[in-house]
Amino acid sequence: MDKKSESGNYSIDPQEFMNYVAHETNKVLDMFSASGGDDIFRQFTQSWTELATRSLEDPTVWIKAITDYQQAQFNLWRNLLSGNTSETPVAQPEKGDRRFQGEEWSTNPIYDYIKQSYLLTSRMLVDMAANAKLAPTEQSKLEFYTKQYVDALSPTNFALTNPEVLQQAMETKGQSLVDGLQNLLADIEKGRISMTDEDAFELGVNLATTEGAVVFQNEIFQLIHYKPEGEQVYERPTLIVPPSINKFYILDLQPHNSFVRYCVEQGQNVFLVSWVNPTAEQRDLSWDDYVADGVLKAIELTKEIGGNDKINAVSWCVGGTLLATALAVMANRKDATVGSATFLTTLTDFKNPGDLCVFIDEYQVKQLESKVNSQGVLNGKELATSFNMLRSNDLIWSYVVNNYLKGQTPPPFDILYWNSDSTNLPANMYTFYINKMYLENKLSEPNGLEVCGEPIDLGKIKIPCYFLSTVEDHIAPWKGTFKATETFGSNIEFVLGASGHVAGVINPASKNRRNYWIKGEQGQGADHWFETAERQEGSWWPNWAEWLRRRAGKKIDAPKEYGSDTYKAIEPAPGSYVRRRIT
Repeated sequence: MDKKSESGNYSIDPQEFMNYVAHETNKVLDMFSASGGDDIFRQFTQSWTELATRSLEDPTVWIKAITDYQQAQFNLWRNLLSGNTSETPVAQPEKGDRRFQGEEWSTNPIYDYIKQSYLLTSRMLVDMAANAKLAPTEQSKLEFYTKQYVDALSPTNFALTNPEVLQQAMETKGQSLVDGLQNLLADIEKGRISMTDEDAFELGVNLATTEGAVVFQNEIFQLIHYKPEGEQVYERPTLIVPPSINKFYILDLQPHNSFVRYCVEQGQNVFLVSWVNPTAEQRDLSWDDYVADGVLKAIELTKEIGGNDKINAVSWCVGGTLLATALAVMANRKDATVGSATFLTTLTDFKNPGDLCVFIDEYQVKQLESKVNSQGVLNGKELATSFNMLRSNDLIWSYVVNNYLKGQTPPPFDILYWNSDSTNLPANMYTFYINKMYLENKLSEPNGLEVCGEPIDLGKIKIPCYFLSTVEDHIAPWKGTFKATETFGSNIEFVLGASGHVAGVINPASKNRRNYWIKGEQGQGADHWFETAERQEGSWWPNWAEWLRRRAGKKIDAPKEYGSDTYKAIEPAPGSYVRRRIT
């Protein structure tokens, strides 16, 4: 441990330091291994082995990197010995890196050295990976897993090398360490890292509270009909198709940030699909089933209950991919029920899937496919871990430090509660999705797929479409979603929002935050669209609401009851399907 002498200087017993670091390292890495860390270190080793082999052909890059690193370390030691560590730092955290905000990281010479030495080493590894010049797929994996590796070994993640952890332990007389151990044991039992105070939320009480009722259910979904806000609604009802990968209530969090409530307030007659959280017994549910007995059935019901021959559809992420498939099926069948479609952060062309590409190659997919087929489902916890790894410092390591090392309980946060409420995918549906979309990119190929007995050609979709993408999206990169403007056969209103996959969508109009871009020139690629687009301040919600209003028809009397004579209320919203959690 570090100790202050009478003179006020810090001293460390080297052997005690190394023993403690080894002990703490093993504890954290064991926990990290349990949540997917083994794959990171295996992939890191495999990628760097290939890099080392390739570099033997031209070792000059390695020699220069190591020489520069040695010089930087020499300068760091010189500053440490001369007492100039804070005045002329050799390495500083990048903008937005919140790991080293504590005062002692700069004022204490030992911790300042640990911080700078770590930053130098991690940047050397990251730069060497970035300059490896491997094949594109291997290059992406090398850079990703190198970043995961250096993030995992940050000194902030270990008790002895984090002064904030030690200070809190002393101030609480060790209680913070006891609390941290209790938090760790509780999370081990849950099988995941707690990101929010989960006791602060309950579905139907302070989340997913928009008033409505389930009016239909089958083995795949429940259909919720929401209570209108006023005396009248637009004659064309609105059907919302959320992703089957997550629970629907990201769209109905709390009254102030509920997209569903906003739709109701705009005078829409709103219906919503609540997907089942499948079990191993439902392993044979297929992509065709999700389209036929899911999306197409929901469209049919919304049309019948809503009492109009046209409806407007809204979708998000994988829900949008399902909706696009369903619309192509309907186009073949000359079914014009859907008058307009909205796609929120939706990929229909998977050529460039963004950061997710590091998990998607033939070898990794076959390995996971074998596991999924033996289990019957793709476990939602594994899927959540993969997504969290895309922002590991924010979504993994910050919670390791705060929950386990500092013994803190994370504050209530509705989006993070939803993020922890993961959903399984049936084995059949998942293997089709990962192979036909990500590996083979068949959806964007005219007649590349057959679904529900129909060849799928997105070019046959002729209805007006609104595409909302977000500039920082790591899951559905906006330039990938923009491809729909080239493959759909309809006029597309393309809008680019600020922020990422979730926060960019859940941007309530009442807050008037962030910004978005509209009216770029299409036909010359995504970059040209952005260069010619107009920036607008605030939320994109009002822009979309006005676009939909022009396609919603006239106002009619609002329904007095949920459902219809044929489809009566089964249970209050949010229904029972959404309450099934993974244990």
